[in-house]
Amino acid sequence: MGVTGPSSCAACGEPLGAGDRFCGRCGAALTAPAGPPAYGVPPGYGVPPGYGVPPVPPVPPGFGARGVPPMPPMPPGPPPAPAAPSGPAASPEPAAPSGLTPEPAAAPGPAVAPEPAVAPEPAAVPARPAASAGSGGSAGSGAPAGSGASAGASAPSGPTAAAAASDGPTDPPPPDPTTRLPYGDDGAAPAPAADPRVAGYEAVADAAAAAGTGAAGTSAAGTGAAGTGAPLAEGGPSGAPAEGTRRCTACPSGAVDADGRCGQCGRLQPPERDHMEHALGGVAAVSDRGHRHHRNEDFFALRSAALPDGGPAVIAVVCDGVSSATRPDEASTAASEAAGEALAASLPTGVHPQQAMHDAVLAASAAVDALAADPAMAHDEHRQQNAPACTFVGAVVGGGLLTVGWVGDSRAYWIPDDRTAPPVRLTEDDSWAAQMIANNLMSEAEANADERAHAITGWLGADAYEVEPHTTTFKPDGPGVVVVCTDGLWNYAESAEQMAAVLPHDAPARPLDAARTLVTHALDGGGHDNVTVAVVRFPDPKGPTGPA
Repeated sequence: MGVTGPSSCAACGEPLGAGDRFCGRCGAALTAPAGPPAYGVPPGYGVPPGYGVPPVPPVPPGFGARGVPPMPPMPPGPPPAPAAPSGPAASPEPAAPSGLTPEPAAAPGPAVAPEPAVAPEPAAVPARPAASAGSGGSAGSGAPAGSGASAGASAPSGPTAAAAASDGPTDPPPPDPTTRLPYGDDGAAPAPAADPRVAGYEAVADAAAAAGTGAAGTSAAGTGAAGTGAPLAEGGPSGAPAEGTRRCTACPSGAVDADGRCGQCGRLQPPERDHMEHALGGVAAVSDRGHRHHRNEDFFALRSAALPDGGPAVIAVVCDGVSSATRPDEASTAASEAAGEALAASLPTGVHPQQAMHDAVLAASAAVDALAADPAMAHDEHRQQNAPACTFVGAVVGGGLLTVGWVGDSRAYWIPDDRTAPPVRLTEDDSWAAQMIANNLMSEAEANADERAHAITGWLGADAYEVEPHTTTFKPDGPGVVVVCTDGLWNYAESAEQMAAVLPHDAPARPLDAARTLVTHALDGGGHDNVTVAVVRFPDPKGPTGPA
């Protein structure tokens, strides 16, 4: 170690010169006696305390350049006494004119700092009159809001005003980082967010009220889309569409408008025939294209009539177009409509339901035969030979009787309300498998497993060998439900027990929902064919009304 200090830095070993106070390599402070000041005038040499160049502060390790200490920090500002005199000499000073800011008084002293610190400006207090009025400071002083705390004579009269004069203008506290405010808000409480589930509904309702009519043109009259006083259009967000309204195939709670789109989800619906629904008092039917066919070749007809004694009669007819024939969709439509009209016309005249059903089957056959005589087919010999064709099944409930008629392999089932009683299949198929079983040539399992099982031996059409309507009448001793369907349904619930297991227990009270459930069962099972079903309610009989 030398006389004036160490010969090398203890931290990094850098050689040192005489009088070095810092290491030129690492900047570490050396343990040596203080030398002469690096620059400026030493403190206390003719300069009042707090002025002039302050001494060089120690530099922490790791800072500074080689041999050159870092610049000292900014010297402190002038002491409060000379910078902001508040004695009696300042009291008689008149207030500054309105709109001008008074300059702060200069601090006394022989020397001026190179960069004096900014002193609090008394003029900033009048710029926030609301703060002083709300804080209670001006209440004790009695000064008007626009006068300012330090400009008026009464500024230092209260403790709040004195604090404002010494500390300068007070700013509002910083915002809480955990509080979220809307953009551009000054601190007001945010408005509650709108519920996205009902956002815009008020505007829609107001627009509908201003227009004076609902979406169906009858809401303003108090009838609603379904004539029940509903103020919103069908398929709106208020709930499910009215009974009998065509529903969306994607969201069953939406109704389809005149443009073929769902009023709720907006999807374009398939052709109306691909999915049909209809309901009358005591009967409902549903028909669906299924998952495999490119069109729906099934059709149904629902009718109601009054018997001669005034009692009601309900009619349901279901037809299945033969896919291998020409225009099977037209054949099923013509047969259903013709049979429905024939039954509705004959039953009120007193014709026995079984005879009326027989005549209705013949009327349906004639309507299908007429399609083969279409002049548009005269140029096509093959189309003339392959005439339109369909199967037929119908049911009539009235007068305490249940009458069923059929041709082909469409079926009817009886399912009593008392599920402890056995259900019954009411029809026998006109099919290859049924003939094999009836003639004891094959067992039921063997016949149904054969690829020819579903080949029909009876149908309606110009090329049918001979139309032999099958009709029968029953007199149930209790209430129940008649299920009339095509093979698109019974392929997935063939036996009467299987059909009863799928049919909901509330089918007598809600036949349309029951029909939808049955169709859904077939679609979930694969939907390989068109699916059509009618559910007919048989009421509790009131006694015999005639021979069965």
